[in-house]
Amino acid sequence: MSDGAGARDGFDPDRRHAVVVGAGIGGLAAAVGLDRAGWQVTVLEQAPAAREAGAGLSLLTNAQRALDRLGVGDTVRACAASMAPGGDGLRTRSGRRLQAPPDPAFWREHGLDIAVLTRPDLHGALRFALPRRSVRTGCEVLGAESTRDGATVTYRTACGERTLSGDVVVAADGAYSRIRAALWPRLPGPVYSGHSVWRGIAEGVDGDAEPGGSTWGPGAEFGRMPLTGGRIYWFAVANTPEGTRYSDEYAEVTRRFGTWHDPIPALIAATPPAKVLRHDVFELPKPLPCYTAGRVVLLGDAAHLMTSDLGQGACQALEDAAVLCAELAGDDVDRALTRYDEQRRERSQLIAAASHRMGEFKLTERRWERLRRDVRLRLASSRPAREGVVGIGDWTPPAIPERVTVAR
Repeated sequence: MSDGAGARDGFDPDRRHAVVVGAGIGGLAAAVGLDRAGWQVTVLEQAPAAREAGAGLSLLTNAQRALDRLGVGDTVRACAASMAPGGDGLRTRSGRRLQAPPDPAFWREHGLDIAVLTRPDLHGALRFALPRRSVRTGCEVLGAESTRDGATVTYRTACGERTLSGDVVVAADGAYSRIRAALWPRLPGPVYSGHSVWRGIAEGVDGDAEPGGSTWGPGAEFGRMPLTGGRIYWFAVANTPEGTRYSDEYAEVTRRFGTWHDPIPALIAATPPAKVLRHDVFELPKPLPCYTAGRVVLLGDAAHLMTSDLGQGACQALEDAAVLCAELAGDDVDRALTRYDEQRRERSQLIAAASHRMGEFKLTERRWERLRRDVRLRLASSRPAREGVVGIGDWTPPAIPERVTVAR
């Protein structure tokens, strides 16, 4: 395999080569799995350095099982805290309970838990599992196209425009994927969900004593999760007009949530103001008709950008990576991509739709709708919610054969 300058770049011409576009969580996970399955892998990252910013994230059991298949599950869990799905239940902003947590025996019966860690920790674990020269930074990918027996990426560096060919191109270039837009130009791009999220990490607190939990208010939510090292990860969600920004995002979080029930005010106060992050939440309004186009395959946000209301964005990207790598460990690349699409598209799009519905349900602002919702939550059984978590979390990926030399 060669780039536009004709250099060999150290590739073995008798082995399969994958070009992964994007060094986020999904892209690195795919690269790790393909390397594990015996492929040569090159990751092209636009940023000048391959590092992940961000606060915390949660990985339900489905994502942990995907990481196990990729060979990094134990490494990730070693730097993560564990909590039961739902934590100590659901409350109103005054602290009144809306829904009690399920019996812990229920989660043990289904083998479900949540690993909570920082995004940089997960990113670092994936990057460390790759050969050192696999990731090329400062590469702005301009496009990708399928060829008769592979696919080619065009990208720009400080030295000019180049091309790189592979047997497969994996598009993990995020929410605003150029590759997705080029493949399906008539489909609408990401749209604003109607809400934003602030994220932070409270420091110098007793994270071991924090069971986690969620609180709902009018058009708003505050969630908290334990981290290791005397820290607690929190996120605050609110309906806001698209593009709204505040000169002091920390002060805005305090204004909106600082009078909610304990321990919310203390968590905000224990967070360094400069480290509070703010993101608008976007989603794809129309699902893609396919996750593959010839030898170009999409995964993660590029394939199924979803809201964060079920905490499944990163989890679904990890599922994608595990399934794709397991399929590509076989001999027939084209059939492998077909099977990947068959296994991933329906499940990920159903979860994206469920996440959208959950956002509308919990972030309603109309008083009578909230009252009906809250009465329903207090009186109804928690069984449907528990079964929903099981349907998402109790998923097992196919095995990835380890260190098999995959010939072209």
